[in-house]
Amino acid sequence: MSLRTVLVSAFSILLGTSAFSQINVTNTQTPAELVQNVLLGFGVTATNITVNGTPLNATNIQGNAAFFDAAGTTFPIPSGVVLTTGNSVGAIGPNSSGSFTDNTPATPNVGTDPHLNAIANASPTNGIVLEFDFVPSGDTISFNYMFGSDEYPEFSPSSYNDAFGFFLWGPGISGPYTLAGYPAGGQNLAIIPGTTVPVTINNLGPGASQYPAFYTDNQNGAAYGTAVQYDGLTTVLSANASVQCNQTYHIKLAICNVGDQAYDSGVFLQANSFSSEAVEVAVATVSGDTTVVEGCTTADLMFVRPQSQIGDTLIVNYDITGTATSGTDYPALQNPVTFLPGQDTVILTIDPLADGIPDNLEFITITATTITVCGDTIVSSGTLYIVDTVDIQINEPDPLEFCANDSVMVDVSATGGAAPYTYTWNDPNNQTGDTVYLSTPQGTLSGSIDYIVTATDACGYTGTDTVTITLNQTLSVDTVLSFPSAPCDPTGAVSAVVTGQSGTPLYEWVGPGANSPNSIDATVWENISSGWYYFTVIDDVCTAQDSVFVDVTPPPVASFNASPQAGCSPLEVLFTNTSQNAVSYEWNFDGNVVATTNTNPQTQVFTNTALIQLVATDAGGCSDTTYATVTVTSCGCTDPTAQNYDPNALFDDGSCFYPQPEIYVPNVFTPNGDNQNDIFFIDVQNAADLEFIILNRWGNVVYEANGLNSAWNGFIEGGNFAEDGTYFVRYTVTGIDGKEHEGHGFVQLVNGKKP
Repeated sequence: MSLRTVLVSAFSILLGTSAFSQINVTNTQTPAELVQNVLLGFGVTATNITVNGTPLNATNIQGNAAFFDAAGTTFPIPSGVVLTTGNSVGAIGPNSSGSFTDNTPATPNVGTDPHLNAIANASPTNGIVLEFDFVPSGDTISFNYMFGSDEYPEFSPSSYNDAFGFFLWGPGISGPYTLAGYPAGGQNLAIIPGTTVPVTINNLGPGASQYPAFYTDNQNGAAYGTAVQYDGLTTVLSANASVQCNQTYHIKLAICNVGDQAYDSGVFLQANSFSSEAVEVAVATVSGDTTVVEGCTTADLMFVRPQSQIGDTLIVNYDITGTATSGTDYPALQNPVTFLPGQDTVILTIDPLADGIPDNLEFITITATTITVCGDTIVSSGTLYIVDTVDIQINEPDPLEFCANDSVMVDVSATGGAAPYTYTWNDPNNQTGDTVYLSTPQGTLSGSIDYIVTATDACGYTGTDTVTITLNQTLSVDTVLSFPSAPCDPTGAVSAVVTGQSGTPLYEWVGPGANSPNSIDATVWENISSGWYYFTVIDDVCTAQDSVFVDVTPPPVASFNASPQAGCSPLEVLFTNTSQNAVSYEWNFDGNVVATTNTNPQTQVFTNTALIQLVATDAGGCSDTTYATVTVTSCGCTDPTAQNYDPNALFDDGSCFYPQPEIYVPNVFTPNGDNQNDIFFIDVQNAADLEFIILNRWGNVVYEANGLNSAWNGFIEGGNFAEDGTYFVRYTVTGIDGKEHEGHGFVQLVNGKKP
């Protein structure tokens, strides 16, 4: 892992990363600057840098080589150089297309490059070839990279075998890639780990299932959120080679489209990862500089060794110099540091002690010395400065506003302390933050107002400053007037009075969409509907605005009560007019129209159900209509058994009446078997039910009957025949109307059968 990787990773942990951030790509550096300032790490020097065979200058980048920064994203390489087949800015996320292509400006044609041709097994088209000579100080070189493309996944494999290669020539290097001056040939370092297979669209991707561990699907940002554009990418791979110390080598970093110039591809080279053997020393702080504050901020002292050494244990001794005292100004540090196998970074934390003694500026310098296998001595050092007090300065504007606004946006920034900073303001809203909206002077178009801002750093140190907002405006909307509109007709109006204009002003009223048109270039606007209206005047200097509401006169409201609203025919109904905001009324009583200018009650008689309508009209001719139904029902006796049954009645009004029962009680019967008057029964007409009992002279019940057809044959309980004599009869008759009629009498039993 390179020093730049460690630094950016440390800040990513401290500041947090986001799946909703994009990499930043800038192509302001020349290819020489990209190689020297970005790509190279410790132990390597580079010369003779060319692009597509042309000596270096800023104009032949053609947009295909650029610096990228992935800080704050989930992209695994923090920063470095990106080489692309299309414009390098096309690598910026999100993954918005499955076929992204950006060939502006025109991309150089590399179709004659024999080395790309050999890898792709086809003719390359557009791309970029970055070459340079280099001298390593150790016996190995390595760098980290990722390859991505929009050819993934649908054209993997296919004839569109976008390819790239890292071709190396020099002492001890041999291979199939020929180059003048290197008779042994060269080798491609961009190979799938554990194989000699080149990394291409056809060799490593979703269609090359034998290497799934080295491919990442990024369709719709599945892997890296909005960071990069490409649909698929390799994992972070490492290009390594054994070299000879202090010898000159030539490397060629190349990428191209194959088959067409569409569906961009790119390779990301990690910053400072092109390195040979050396242990690097660096200081990282949260603020990004090399200064910490006693008792507040800390610093990470990082020792980083090259990837080629991580297989062994390495012990590094270092020297500490400077004006700060170990154990007094900061805790004692571990020395030496030990790298275990597989470990490429050792971090020591420096936490300065708050001793309360004014020390002014103190510093610590850490120096590590590495002896390469070639016997070269490489010295790396890092310096940390310690302060015990902080002078916070605030950079702030003093806006001069020639045009009044409700508020003015003000940006401030603090320096001199430990980030992050917090900001507080003494404005009426007690705002916080480095960007606020401050009110302009109120009640006047000229004048100034002061606001105090206080910045507090992470250590609690504060600084204050004054922001003065000065307003100098003459243009003013002095007065806006409105006149109400009728509810059914746009009869309203607005008017504005403007003063202090410079030159010939432009006016504009804008109102509700119900108007046609919904704006006008004038100070007066007539025949408009109700709503908010906004007035703007623009002169040669400023803009002034105001607004006014056009009200609406109360609309007429038609309403009435009907009492009763339902009943039997003929039905007399009293109508009470309860309308509002009206001057005339028109009743329609089921075809009987009555026009009136008063709200006097109206009485109507109905023999059938009727729909009633009332129209209420105001003085401006606006009207409102309401309706009600009067339900009239045919009423009478609905019981067919009643004497006054009405077959046309729909509702029973309780008027039914019925015939009274007719009762005949015999006073003698002769149950002697001659079939004449042998049974006693009560003859009943117009009755629904009959009950009677017969008692002897001693009051004993000798017979009990229930039903209209009941009869006594003279037998009594026990099967005996009743004796001749007089018997008492008591009866209850239920009439058709359900009413009961009670009575009694005597019956003489004569010539009864004898046992």
